[in-house]
Amino acid sequence: MPKSERPFLPVNIAVLTVSDSRTAETDTSGQTLADRIVKAGHRLAARNIVPDTIEAIQDQLKVWIADPDIDAVITTGGTGVTGRDITPEAFAGIVEKEIPGFGELFRMLSYQKIKTSTIQSRATAGVAGGTYLFAVPGSPGACRDAWDDILVHQLDSRNGPCNFVELMPRLKEHLG
Repeated sequence: MPKSERPFLPVNIAVLTVSDSRTAETDTSGQTLADRIVKAGHRLAARNIVPDTIEAIQDQLKVWIADPDIDAVITTGGTGVTGRDITPEAFAGIVEKEIPGFGELFRMLSYQKIKTSTIQSRATAGVAGGTYLFAVPGSPGACRDAWDDILVHQLDSRNGPCNFVELMPRLKEHLG
């Protein structure tokens, strides 16, 4: 069946904001992602804010990875190069398979808007326990770029020639 004839399959997505200072009321980046997820027809399965510590990030990711009702997690924040930016390090301790093309593509697309400043982003992605994990910078603009230019397409079962959704049933093959 051609991809254009495939039905849309909603994905259960959790949003994690990594910040020492944001609250539910001031989390514009997490809200940007949440709004786009719902608008695209997906389910916002969970949302939380954790401080910039490897333990806090990993603890939340582990809970969501273990939850069979969560297919993907998008984190926002902590992908820069300052001392408190440790989201990629937290991912490194959990990810079973990296998706290096995500960060590469994010930076390529971001370059068109912010030029060489994109080099400061360590956006990354991978798979753990059959769950997709995506880490994007903490600005609403970066969240819009990651969602609008990459994730909305790759998390759409109708996207061709291929997409992340069609691979979901096979992500746990190594665990069986």
